[in-house]
Amino acid sequence: MPVKRITSSDVARAAGVSRATVSFVLNDKPGMRITEETRRRVLEAARDLDYRPHASARSLAAGRSDVVLLAIPDLPIGAGISRFVEELATALAAYGLTLVTHLAAAHGRPLPDVCAAVDASVVVGFSSFDQDTVQVLRRAGADLVLPTDTEGAAPMWHVGRLQAEHLISRGHRRLGYALPGHPAFRHMAGERLQGATDACAKAGLEPPVTLTVHLEVASAAQAITAWREQAVTGVCAFNDETALAVLAGLHEHGLTIPGDMAVVGADDIPTARLAAPPLTTVCWDLHDVARHRAETIVTSLAGGGQAAQHPGVSADASTNPHVLQRSST
Repeated sequence: MPVKRITSSDVARAAGVSRATVSFVLNDKPGMRITEETRRRVLEAARDLDYRPHASARSLAAGRSDVVLLAIPDLPIGAGISRFVEELATALAAYGLTLVTHLAAAHGRPLPDVCAAVDASVVVGFSSFDQDTVQVLRRAGADLVLPTDTEGAAPMWHVGRLQAEHLISRGHRRLGYALPGHPAFRHMAGERLQGATDACAKAGLEPPVTLTVHLEVASAAQAITAWREQAVTGVCAFNDETALAVLAGLHEHGLTIPGDMAVVGADDIPTARLAAPPLTTVCWDLHDVARHRAETIVTSLAGGGQAAQHPGVSADASTNPHVLQRSST
């Protein structure tokens, strides 16, 4: 036999009060004249019955739900995305908000349907939502959608620029760029490559020699051969996983790092520091990124306007991405 859900009526009967009084106490309504004895009875009854307010009831009482829906694009979920989700969930919890994730890669219900189903007050993305999508999400119940085209999620070119500038500052005059093999990263990789290309142009150098490196030793070794033929001495890799593949290709050729070729990755995944040699990478303070995103959400919901934007994992320059120097460069 299924267990009956405890309702506010059950709490009211146990405490000997009305449902309205239960609502006033549990939602801590200001200005209500409720004696301490009544308040104590209600709280004890709710605790003894293990009562948990239904989402719709909480939404009605608060004027909105406490659910923030994070739309994760159709990308492989690596260490960087996973850690950001954890940090954002923790930061939002400090404000009494609950994070729910929607994986586009799962090819399940459309995002607006999920927004309505979980009664999300906020929808957050890793990239900008166009205005049509914003309107659909608002009709589905979202009070706040971030970021939008009008705000603009910052481009990723900062990453490639920092990588190339770092290698150039260490004397490398011919650079390579390792594109990821996964097609879902194509747009992001293009922006990062553009940053590296701009840095080379600013230094009076040729554009990076661009090759696709799959997460396989054979693919990486083939790329190393091609780069060596074109006198490449420093490689910017799309991310740390791709950079680790490049390191494996260098080891396959018996080359020294960074003596024969230097490599710099991006995202500072946990295994980057365990590579041989430890991987130089571009990183962010994801705790700070998540904290600012949570503050933006709370400020906006309170009607105070939006704070400085930190749209997604790889946000704009205000998140202070920087090169973490290790032994691979």
